[in-house]
Parts: sequence; structure tokens; C-alpha cells
Amino acid sequence: MLSLKEVVDRYSSLAKQWGEPVALEAFGLDPEETIKLFTSLDEDYHISRFFNFTFDHGRLYLISGNPSTHIRIGEAIRALL
Repeated sequence: MLSLKEVVDRYSSLAKQWGEPVALEAFGLDPEETIKLFTSLDEDYHISRFFNFTFDHGRLYLISGNPSTHIRIGEAIRALL
């Protein structure tokens, strides 16, 4: 499983700018790993406030029980790293 730093690094390499939606599928994990990783991060209060999961076109994942296809991460998360 990816660490928070690895998730943030991967997001910043995929997004053109902070806060831009990136498909969860683009992280290159299998569906079960994607759900487990992002649900775990979403359930951590200190981390989840920087994450915004959205539902759009693309592969569907249930993150914390909510249908999600993309993630937006706020740049301020870098302060946690």
C-alpha cells in the first residue's frame, strides 16, 4: 500500500495544479487496493480534510461507502508531510 507521501507525490505528478480532480484509477492500483487505501485515508480526520472525492465519468470506487471516481487534494496537505 502507498504511504501518504507517495499518494501526494503521485497526485502532484498527475494533476496539472493542486485541487484539480485526478481519476482514482490513474494511481495505478488494483480496485481493492484503491478502495482500501483511500478509505483508510478518508477516515483519518487530519488527512481527510485535504481530500475531496468526486463522482464523474470513469471507473467507480466506493470510498468510505460513497461512490467516487476522482480525488482532489489541497496543497496544504504538504504541511503534514
